[in-house]
Parts: sequence; C-alpha cells; structure tokens
Amino acid sequence: MAWIAGLFISFSTLPCLPTLTSFHINMVVPTKKAMNQRLASWTLVVGLFVVSCVAELERFEHAGKPDGSLSFLVVGDWGRRGHYNQSQVAFQMGKIGEQLDIDFIISTGDNFYDNGLTGVDDPLFHQSFTDIYTAPSLQKQWYNVLGNHDYRGNAEAQLSPILTKMDNRWLCLRSFVLNAGPEIAEFFFMDTTPFVTKYFTDPEDHVYDWKAILPREKYLNNLLMEVESALGESRAKWKIVVGHHAIKSAGHHGNAKELNIHLLPLLQTYDVDLYINGHDHCLQHISSSDSGTQFMTSGGGSKAWRGDVSWWNPQELKFYHDGQGFMSVEMTPTEVSIKFYDVFGNVLHNWSSSKQLSFAI
Repeated sequence: MAWIAGLFISFSTLPCLPTLTSFHINMVVPTKKAMNQRLASWTLVVGLFVVSCVAELERFEHAGKPDGSLSFLVVGDWGRRGHYNQSQVAFQMGKIGEQLDIDFIISTGDNFYDNGLTGVDDPLFHQSFTDIYTAPSLQKQWYNVLGNHDYRGNAEAQLSPILTKMDNRWLCLRSFVLNAGPEIAEFFFMDTTPFVTKYFTDPEDHVYDWKAILPREKYLNNLLMEVESALGESRAKWKIVVGHHAIKSAGHHGNAKELNIHLLPLLQTYDVDLYINGHDHCLQHISSSDSGTQFMTSGGGSKAWRGDVSWWNPQELKFYHDGQGFMSVEMTPTEVSIKFYDVFGNVLHNWSSSKQLSFAI
C-alpha cells in the first residue's frame, strides 16, 4: 500500500478496506513504527474481510457487429443549446457515424452548461441533446458520465430513468461497466468529479449537488475498490477507462493531481489500454513514457479555443488541437484505430495499435 505525501485517513470510519488504493484526506504524518503496526493489523483485516465487502459496479452489455468489430464516437463538454459550434460538431458526428456504422456514443461529461439540469423537466435536456443530435446515425445508445458542471445542477436528474423514457438513447450513471463486443472491450466509466478537492474546499460561487456523495471519503474509497475489482476480473481484449477529468493534459485545466495519485496506479497495474476524458475543451493524445496507457482527451463538443497550452514532453504529446471536435474509435479483438476530427470533419490525428490474441492451453 502506497503512502502519498503523508496523507492518511482512519479506516475505522469505512465499511470495508481498499486493496491497493485508498483515498486520503486528513493531514496526519504517522511515525514509521506506527505505520508498520497499522500495516500489520490491516493485513489480517484485509485477509478476513476484503473479499466479502467489495461491491460491484452496475454492468451493461452492448453487442458488436456480426464481423466481430466495434465502432463508436466520443464527445465531451457539449450541452449549450447548439451554440458555440455544438450544432456543427453534431452535424459532423452524424456524417462520420454513418460512415463507420457506429454502435454507440460516449460522452465524457459536462453534458449541460453552465449548471447542469435543474430537474428532469428542465427543457435544456431537449434543447441541448434531443434537438441537437438528430442525425440517423446518432440514434444509438449514449453512455454518459457526469462532469463538474453537471454537479452544479441537480446531478441526480441526469441519472433518472425519466430522461431515458423521454429519449431512449440516454443512459447516465455515476460509475458503471460496459462490456462491448462482447469481450472485445470493457469500459469502466468513473465518476471523477468528487475526487477533485477544490470543488469541496474552494467552490467559489458554485453550489454542488453532493447529496449522494457524502461522506466523501467513504464514497471514493468504495469507488476505487469497485473499479479495482472490476479491472482485476476483466478478461476483455481491450480495457478502457472513461472519466471527465484528465490524468495527463496539456490543456487549460491540466492534470487532476488526485487522479494521478489514486487512479493512475490502477491503470498501470491492470494494463489499461486507454484513458478517455473531457474537461479540457480540446482534443489531445498523450502517450506516457511511464505507462502503456494512451491518454485521449475529447472535450471539444462545443465551446473551446482556450488559447493556452502548457508545455509537455514532445515525445509524449502526440497531438493537441485547441478547438472543437470529437473522436472515433474502431476496434477488433486485435486492433484499435482512433481518429480525431475538427468541426469541419477533417481528420486531424490518427493512432492505431494491435495486440495478439492469447489462447489458453
């Protein structure tokens, strides 16, 4: 178990213990002797209880094509009633979606600006979603996560089955697992907003909907355990984690340090192939030198052009576009191909990878 910057939270307040990761809040620096004593006692407790107390994320399945392939689009940070080129991005998504015969669409969060939805009857749902993504190819299942702007409204409204009854494409949960193919790829959708400390300690003039999140420590520890358990059990050919906030980004918001501490080690341990996020209103691809994971940002669904890019190792930063757009993904059990498109439908960057199939003997 890693100790990061002396941060520690008493596990006596939690219903169950994490395996490899834990979320730490209080600034307490334990002595080496105390740490060894705690680790010794935790080893016994973990052996007795961790198997029985790890919950499971809700799971969904999505069939692939008869030829064993899978294709989908990814868009983030979009819901602005069609303004800021949202409608133009949606139009190009419709064209590319038809060309690729996509199976579904992923949203990386910040689905409704500026302050989420006020409730299930908020007209913004239709004005920013149903009335915008009208192309025939986009009448597929949408898998959505929440962003920080979604938490500034009634976050639970976006999770309500009432919205699905209004538009059967809509599926949004805080965190869940999608097995697509089946077993071509497994997607682990994560609720990343509660990880970011500043939303709790310095919310400025924003009011966040934390009703189902508190106590925060318990929520985050449970989520990390659930994700770790799901990653460890996965037998999919490709593992993809989707969240709103970036682990690695040269954009306006940059890296979410909390995710670097608590989520990045899981990506490394369980050989996650892709981490896909939004939050920064740009398109980018970072290939980390310390991990086999590729970091993809698709946050150009509407308002973009921040005008600031942080320095990043050019050997890792494969692509950056400070503007609107989206990405497409095509997969088979052995190959993946990703393309980034601008608001005019031009391909700005593409990346592909392959792996061999493993056979049990």
